[in-house]
Amino acid sequence: MAMQCSSFRFDIQATDGDARSGEFQTGHGAVQTPVFMPVGTQATVKAASPEVLKSLGSRIILSNTYHLHMRPGEKLIASLGGLHTFMGWDRPILTDSGGYQAFSLAKLVKISDEGLAFSSHLDGSRRFLSPEKALEIQEDLGSDIMMCLDECVAYPSTREYVEASVKRTTLWAQRSLAARRSRSALFGIVQGGVYPDLRIRSAREITAEPFDGVAVGGLSVGEGHNLMMDILDVTMPCLPADKPRYLMGVGTPKDIVEAVARGVDMFDCVLPTRNARNGMLFTRNGKITIKQARYREDPNPPDEQCGCYTCRNFSLAYLRHLYVSREILGSVLNTIHNLYFYLELMSDIRHAISEKRFDNLRKQIKEIYDD
Repeated sequence: MAMQCSSFRFDIQATDGDARSGEFQTGHGAVQTPVFMPVGTQATVKAASPEVLKSLGSRIILSNTYHLHMRPGEKLIASLGGLHTFMGWDRPILTDSGGYQAFSLAKLVKISDEGLAFSSHLDGSRRFLSPEKALEIQEDLGSDIMMCLDECVAYPSTREYVEASVKRTTLWAQRSLAARRSRSALFGIVQGGVYPDLRIRSAREITAEPFDGVAVGGLSVGEGHNLMMDILDVTMPCLPADKPRYLMGVGTPKDIVEAVARGVDMFDCVLPTRNARNGMLFTRNGKITIKQARYREDPNPPDEQCGCYTCRNFSLAYLRHLYVSREILGSVLNTIHNLYFYLELMSDIRHAISEKRFDNLRKQIKEIYDD
């Protein structure tokens, strides 16, 4: 019999239309929702230490099962006290199943109902990832929220293929529940590509199982914003209201507010950190590309309304100088700013929902980031 999570709780505290704010409780603390989770792929959020993340207000981060399995290995991490101790982070951690990376990075040899057979992107060694193995890795890591192995299909894919993947994803979800041995939370994942009826079918099959939360996967893979929202429109009403809803790998500020308006509670994306390293900053007035010559002598901060360490201490001219000089500090300061922006956006969203003014905030963000 599948073990049930003993510490995970979710409570909705306010609503405004379909948008809702709440809190979930894990063994490493509480997290307010809607929440953005910085991505710490290899047990680190690039260019941000755990103390910096805490100072920015991050309550939970995401790490990657595939990468940590490949290097340094979950057994080594377990022997050193688990992922929290290994990376010096004492707050909640969500780990994905590793399936997406096996599809996108490794040389995939074969996919079957048994699992994924592939070759490592590091050394070419043959590997096999089953639903049971994905759970075992995450339990060794000691994550607070684990994800089931699922099949994230490419866009576009034929209806026939997506239909088969939905069936396989449900089978893997059921096997994941049966394999569960820890008391960490476990989320199922809804698939179905861009076919509304397959999304509904997948949602009904996944929510029939006793998961602690439900994720919507297979979006933000090239289908575009409008089609993504169309799929959420048909999927979200099928998900239980009393469990957290996680939209995987999303996204832009516009994506986030529109998804929150449809009832999504959790987000993750590499966009703020990746864009920071590439010299793009998010501000309350839109995006800034720091390498542009017009900032060469600009004495102003990126955003005069921003309270982050970067904006309180440095000019656009200095940040541009760091970027064109390829100084590491440029990536650090840009990352601090972008993560602060995202975490403040989520805080603004939570307050707007509780004060019944979310629609106004949604319109503001859409006007600024409707590109």
